[in-house]
Amino acid sequence: MAILLFPGQGSQYEGMGKELYNSNTEAKRIFEEADRILGFELSKVMFEGSAEDLTQTSVTQPAVMLNSYVCYQLNKSQYDAKAVAGHSLGELTALIANETLTFEDGLLLVAERAAAMQDACNNTDGTMAAILGLEDNQVEDICSDVKGAIKAANFNCPGQVVISGGVEAINEAVELANTRGARRAIVLNVNGAFHSPLMLSAQDRLKKAIENTTFSTPTIPIYQNVTGDIETNPEIIKSNLISQLTSSVRWTQSMNNMIATEPDVFVEFGAKVLSGFLKKVDRKLNVTQVL
Repeated sequence: MAILLFPGQGSQYEGMGKELYNSNTEAKRIFEEADRILGFELSKVMFEGSAEDLTQTSVTQPAVMLNSYVCYQLNKSQYDAKAVAGHSLGELTALIANETLTFEDGLLLVAERAAAMQDACNNTDGTMAAILGLEDNQVEDICSDVKGAIKAANFNCPGQVVISGGVEAINEAVELANTRGARRAIVLNVNGAFHSPLMLSAQDRLKKAIENTTFSTPTIPIYQNVTGDIETNPEIIKSNLISQLTSSVRWTQSMNNMIATEPDVFVEFGAKVLSGFLKKVDRKLNVTQVL
């Protein structure tokens, strides 16, 4: 039995999906269908856009989702899945994979989420930083000791936590982390403060879109970011998905819970990011990627 994993923002790269488009008729069909649904040529940006083009949140999120979904769709028959999970944005891709959302509804939600977050980024002065080499509670203590809008946003794996918030607060937290023994603390090249209170306007906008979208009972459970636990109730899934924009991504907790079920293999679609996090928990895990 397999657990299927879907990456989030930050896993994009120039030319993503182009080889699949050129070599597989089903992949080509899906890319063209996505362009039709979105009303613009996302595939052209993915195949020909610069790294800078692909870092714009409004482009990055649907691009990452589409790339990992195509990889999943072409290879899903090879795996007997027992659960799915996705990191941040990837949670929506996972919800398409377990049939909670249709492909069209999921893609439209991703596009709305991305646009809402891009607007929030444009209207706030926020950023993020990676803190390496400290325990989760140490990073949370640092955030508590800094004034302003700031929180531990992504618990990615043991010893790696990303913090998010206002620029001044993040800079202060980075300095504090260095004085408290962090192996490394570095401000990231991102254009906003994801999973922090600065995303509140985006959360309100996404809530309206989610409330107008049909969520079906999933075919298999999903591990959700907000709790790190599995869920199958569509109403709770919706609520957690809304909360996710301003809440922490509890990926370390999700991984520990997934590992405890002893799956035969973890399969990541479209990137190698989540596979790396798993290996930092336990190098003996059977982890593979479909690219």
